[in-house]
Amino acid sequence: MSDPRYTPLRERHEALGASFTDFGGWQMPVRYTSDLAEHHAVRQAAGIFDISHMAEFLVTGESAGEFLDYALAGRLSAMPVGKAKYSLMLSDAGGIVDDVIVYRLADDRYLVIANAGNRGFVDAAFAKRIRSFPSLIERQSPARAEGEERSFAGFLGDRGVDVEDVSESFALIAVQGPAAEAIVAATAGITDVSTPWEAQKYYAWADARFEGESLLLARTGYTGEDGFELLVRAADAPVLWDALMTAGEPHGLVPAGLAARDTLRLEAGMPLYGHELTTETKPAQAGLGRVVVSEKESFVGKDAVAAASGAPVLVGLVAEGKRAGRAGYAVEDADGAMIGEITSGALSPTLGHPIAMAYVTPSSAEEGTAVFLDVRGTKIPATVTALPFYRRMK
Repeated sequence: MSDPRYTPLRERHEALGASFTDFGGWQMPVRYTSDLAEHHAVRQAAGIFDISHMAEFLVTGESAGEFLDYALAGRLSAMPVGKAKYSLMLSDAGGIVDDVIVYRLADDRYLVIANAGNRGFVDAAFAKRIRSFPSLIERQSPARAEGEERSFAGFLGDRGVDVEDVSESFALIAVQGPAAEAIVAATAGITDVSTPWEAQKYYAWADARFEGESLLLARTGYTGEDGFELLVRAADAPVLWDALMTAGEPHGLVPAGLAARDTLRLEAGMPLYGHELTTETKPAQAGLGRVVVSEKESFVGKDAVAAASGAPVLVGLVAEGKRAGRAGYAVEDADGAMIGEITSGALSPTLGHPIAMAYVTPSSAEEGTAVFLDVRGTKIPATVTALPFYRRMK
């Protein structure tokens, strides 16, 4: 067993009294004080999260956009500089290897942020996809075709593509909630912001400096609230955390852990890899068919991306009372027949009743369908509902 990994903010978390848990091989704060208090702070004011365990890949070169169109399910080459897009990395069999966010930094430069637990899989998949990239094969020299030992990135040079895992170089801090913009804008040391705050849109990013060093301000998040994810040099993360905490004090900013992050994303209907998304899941089953640009000439998984007829589909479930279904609990029909399984569930702190996401048979997926949750032997009535469960106030 490998030693646990910690982010550059470990000392800050320990000083705040955080409880830690393993997450993808990382020791991450699960809570600081109370799951509920941290959840409510994000909905009502703001929370600050350490998400430095996430994996970052730089994709560069003249063919970077074209390569990402092939390596991922979306059309990333058409995305303007300054924007971000949610996308999927698919297997040859059409299942989901990971869900990622892609930022276009320049015409020939992209940042891909992947899930921490999938870092190795994504790295290996990118390496394999470079080798099978159609444009590379078309330009391959006879020497390369005969097995000459050179990297494909080196072979293509400036005309091609290079993928670099830069996860160790950076830290990522999220500030989420209605007060997020006011807090980040007031943070001492953040200067030279390239886009006025009022012009920064959701799923876009701005250049800035923190203490004179490069800072990427992304208006993205995983909570269903407005907010920012700040990518900074790993060495600068503790000072940035302190500056954000100081700026956030008048606004009610609190540190928040993985427990609050999970209930927040569940309320927002956001899938979690390993729960709603797996290599056995096709995008259409998870309600992510819109992410796949099927008309692209070629991309990994294209020929297998369609879900089989009758395959389970992801739905939202709401129930009364206080007993929540959890991942792995059965979903049944009125006759007691199993029609699905819960992937994530909790008593919603914001809504006050149990909510869950589950995969059920298509015949039971229509909104308003009555079902039952098997909660440790007790049948709990529930109703199929549209996702998300919660939308932030404008």
